[in-house]
Amino acid sequence: MIKIEKLFKRKGLKKIAFLLILILGIPVFLYQQNNMITTTNIIVESNRLPERFDGYRILHLSDLHSKSFGENQKYLVNKVKKAQPDIIVFTGDLIDSRRYNEEHSIILMEELAKITEVYYVNGNHEARRWNEYPNLEKTLQQMGVKVLRNTHLPINRDGDQIYIIGIDDPNFDYAMNREGKSVRDVLEINRWKIDEAQTNSFKILLSHRPELFSLYVESNIDITFSGHAHGGQIRLPFIGGLFSPGQGFLPKYSSGKYEEKDSTLIVSRGLGNSIFPQRLFNRPEIIVVELKNK
Repeated sequence: MIKIEKLFKRKGLKKIAFLLILILGIPVFLYQQNNMITTTNIIVESNRLPERFDGYRILHLSDLHSKSFGENQKYLVNKVKKAQPDIIVFTGDLIDSRRYNEEHSIILMEELAKITEVYYVNGNHEARRWNEYPNLEKTLQQMGVKVLRNTHLPINRDGDQIYIIGIDDPNFDYAMNREGKSVRDVLEINRWKIDEAQTNSFKILLSHRPELFSLYVESNIDITFSGHAHGGQIRLPFIGGLFSPGQGFLPKYSSGKYEEKDSTLIVSRGLGNSIFPQRLFNRPEIIVVELKNK
């Protein structure tokens, strides 16, 4: 009888220990899913890439939503420095429209601008706060960030040249109650201007919306960087992301690299959250793309 009582006591203690581990472990796991940044490395090959851009490293960030990663964004900034990028691109939703606070966003961009050249396009959350956006844009420009609004710039390297295009989120036109050019028109105008200056040039596009990939393919964009999808927020094995804004359930473009014809789309899972506060199997992400000449 004594042995049986001891056995039950041991089993009881084991159950209690298991429950304690579970209770303590869940918050740790959830914190890790929202705050531990992962770095994804992707290679993009093209026979149109100029020779001197072979090995060029582009670091892609998106969808910060005013999130902080340590004091003065130290954890995130150190991750970026470690990647040793040639340029940094940020594809929108730097701030969050629901809890508007520029502080963490400004600190991040200021620190990034000290590392290398930074190119930025707005997202739908900047569009929702279009009254505050001009001040945000002015601050970014003052710290040296290149804000691309339906325009393009050349990138030079040892005599070779490629072009980077940036387009406004479509919501900007709706927010300001004005009739603007469509995404297709903006892309075509910039493509014509670039090809007029340099025929058959390699083109990079920054656009917040991955669901418009077919338009980017039409406009002969070589590589597009997008965000917005948040990786589907919750990711499951063999299924991928569950839901993304603009695409709904089981989104087609939620994370990583997609190819169609001669065009490549890179979708960042982003860094912060907006409506839904928790990521699952979908940690915040830095993407490093290395360009290779075929």
